[in-house]
Amino acid sequence: MKEFYSNGKLLLTGEYFVLDGAKSLAVPTSCGQDLVIEPINESQLIWNSFTNEGECWLEAIFDLPKLRLVSATFDSEKDGGSDKLAENLREILIQAQGLNPSFLSSEKGFRINTNLTFPKNWGLGTSSTLINNIANWAEINPYQLLENTFGGSGYDIACAQNNTAILYTKSSIEPIIEQVDFNPGFKNQLYFIYLNKKQNSREGISRFNKLKGNLTSEIAQISNLTDAFLDCDNLKNFERLLKEHEQIVSKTIKLQPVQELHFLDYFGQTKSLGAWGGDFILATGNDDTINYFNKKGFETVIPYQDLIL
Repeated sequence: MKEFYSNGKLLLTGEYFVLDGAKSLAVPTSCGQDLVIEPINESQLIWNSFTNEGECWLEAIFDLPKLRLVSATFDSEKDGGSDKLAENLREILIQAQGLNPSFLSSEKGFRINTNLTFPKNWGLGTSSTLINNIANWAEINPYQLLENTFGGSGYDIACAQNNTAILYTKSSIEPIIEQVDFNPGFKNQLYFIYLNKKQNSREGISRFNKLKGNLTSEIAQISNLTDAFLDCDNLKNFERLLKEHEQIVSKTIKLQPVQELHFLDYFGQTKSLGAWGGDFILATGNDDTINYFNKKGFETVIPYQDLIL
């Protein structure tokens, strides 16, 4: 039996702009997803994916070595139904075979279990942790597998593989990844709030690409802000950096920052993380932060040190 594990992710700076080469600050989460592989005698791949509560949300059976989908079941229609999810999984495996023809080429098969340790709707990397785990199993380049399937900047793959904060810069050859020590003295005044909605990253990226224009200046600004985030040792200055970052993104994608939309009366500063409109935001605050957001209907408020490695 083999087992692989990948960390979840959060992008603290550079959302959208990371796609165009802005230096960005990303952090791996203390939760992620594993992939457990058990050999079987049948020429099949029997796949089961489990939530953090142990519920099977995807079951699929493929004949080997052609990966013909035999059957699939899924617990919800919200993500397009079982056939779509199973076909997406099949495409990932086929692309992995393309990068390593010996992968899944034997007559004997495997029983696969994947296990999330965070709620699937949190947007912490259900897909990226899967891509990285499959790439490790197939002994292929995970960035190439990502490019051949979902696409994206690849920062989430870097988080999957690293146990510390990273500076990430996308490039046309290999991404530039630098492990860094992001350990601000005020981290006990930082919180992550889930906005009760999983945002579609592809839709956000599509909007960004339609509106972005020439980003030379903005990319430089975001990269400089990333360096400033890393060096900041004062909460007030950190809040100023958060607001400045929000204003740059807001101007580019022509959407209001989350604080203007929902939290005008909040005593701290907030910043969207990832595609705007859902998933998590970062907030500065104090002992009253949890109560404030709970009263607004946002029950998932996590202190920084409880979510980040």
